[in-house]
Amino acid sequence: MALNLKTFTTRTLTAAVFVSVLLSCICYNYISFSALFLVVSVWGLYEFYQLAEKLGAKPYKAIGLITGALIFWQAFISNSIFSYNYPTVKLIVVCLAFVFLIFVVALFDSKPNTIVNLAYTLTGIVYAVLPFTLLLNISCIDTTYKASETQSILNNVAPYNFHYVLGIILLIWVSDVGAYMVGSFIGKHKLYERISPGKTWEGTLGATLITIACSYIMSVWYPELEWKHWIAISILVCVFGTIGDLVESMLKRQAGVKDSGKIMPGHGGILDRFDSLLFLSPFIYLYLELFVK
Repeated sequence: MALNLKTFTTRTLTAAVFVSVLLSCICYNYISFSALFLVVSVWGLYEFYQLAEKLGAKPYKAIGLITGALIFWQAFISNSIFSYNYPTVKLIVVCLAFVFLIFVVALFDSKPNTIVNLAYTLTGIVYAVLPFTLLLNISCIDTTYKASETQSILNNVAPYNFHYVLGIILLIWVSDVGAYMVGSFIGKHKLYERISPGKTWEGTLGATLITIACSYIMSVWYPELEWKHWIAISILVCVFGTIGDLVESMLKRQAGVKDSGKIMPGHGGILDRFDSLLFLSPFIYLYLELFVK
């Protein structure tokens, strides 16, 4: 197949901007990291609601997006020094009130399939917002970590350690590239052809071995976690990251679309770029809580 120079250029520029913004916001401080993923969460939720509409549902977008943003805001506050002024319990009650407001909106909805609309509205929040609130918790799980005293006060609003999140994202990228490369060369047996025809067992297993090997590099770069924990995280990345990719592919296939959105030319939408991280975050957070914290 001939190389489409215009498409290649678009994809390259979009990828360069995406990686630059992502790494800059993660590495700068807790506020920039949180601001980025607030946008990612709300936009991802909007894309989910668009997919739901293609499936015939009518989710309650406005109240759903507001509720999702409030839930993320609650997570941001609870991990920061601002929690002294805004206790977590009060914020949770506010979020819960908005969740029940969704039921009130459904109650006065005269359209058919009200329960379906309600279910998609709530499922979108669970799928596109809650995993990123757990990502905030992961970034602040090392309560012993403190920014340098020479840094500005903005770097000290939370026990933010970007090494955890950045290490996870780097391992996801290693897994994706490894699966593509190994699958391209020796892939023969389809992993789940009905949902994702391009994925193979050879690519998945090869990516797992490569990612586990790279976990040693993560342990050298970010020694806060021992190598055994980075190995465990790399395995979680390969298992649940792949499942997350397949789940998002299932949603798109059911909706009859190629991409979840068009915000990133040549690369699709927010859900396309963060599908693995979405599904992976709860399992890594659970692992860190049980075996590391």
